[in-house]
Formats: sequence, structure tokens, C-alpha cells
Amino acid sequence: MISKNESHNPLRKTYFFAVVITILLGLASRKFSHLLFSFLAENAGDMLWAMMVYFGFRFLFLKKSMLKAIFLSFLFSFGIEFSQLYQEDWINQIRGTLLGALILGKGFLTVDLIRYTTAIVIASSLDRIIIIKKQKNK
Repeated sequence: MISKNESHNPLRKTYFFAVVITILLGLASRKFSHLLFSFLAENAGDMLWAMMVYFGFRFLFLKKSMLKAIFLSFLFSFGIEFSQLYQEDWINQIRGTLLGALILGKGFLTVDLIRYTTAIVIASSLDRIIIIKKQKNK
């Protein structure tokens, strides 16, 4: 008999894989932006970052509802973006590092809120499709 924790394990692996893939795609979108269409080069990194945040919350809170992950993703993403309005030396030094810039960003952009919203909607829609597919295959 399979325990409840084991039955969630494949889904947890799926979310972990989604986080890793979105990180790799996000880094690639920055490094190889010159090879992408300008629209993609301008938007992909921020959108993939927000998708990674969503998949990360799904991974962490597997037993919670999708709506909780969506809410937390918006809260976290928008919180990070609005935190960029705070410009003190200590946090700007962190933002000056590669990891700090990737996580905290550098400057507030209203368009990023649109990118995050679009990305979270896409990620949660893909998530829903995957869950429905897995339920049909059982």
C-alpha cells in the first residue's frame, strides 16, 4: 500500500524539475538574449523568474491549494519588485552581486508587475493541465 506522502512524491519531483528548468531557461534568456526576438529578450527573464517562484511554492506547499501558491507567488514577486523602490547602500551592495541581482532585481519597473502576472497565470494554467492529465492517466 502506498502512503499519502509517497503518492505526492512524483508531483513534488515534477515541481522540482520545473523549478530547475525555469532557472536554466531564465539564465539562458539573459546570456543569449542577443539570439532571441527582441520581445522575448525583454520579457522572458522576468516571466521565467515568476514562473520559477510559482513552481517553487507548489514544491514547498504540495498539499496546499493551487490558489495558495498563486497568492504567495503574487505576494513574493510583487514584494520583491516593490522592494526595489528601497535604495540604501547595504541592499544595493547585495543587488550589485550576480545572485543578489537575480533574486532582488535592481530597479522598480511597473512592466515587471505585468510580466509577473502573465507568468503566474501561465504557470498555474500549465500546472492545472498537468494535474488533470495525471489524474486521467491513473
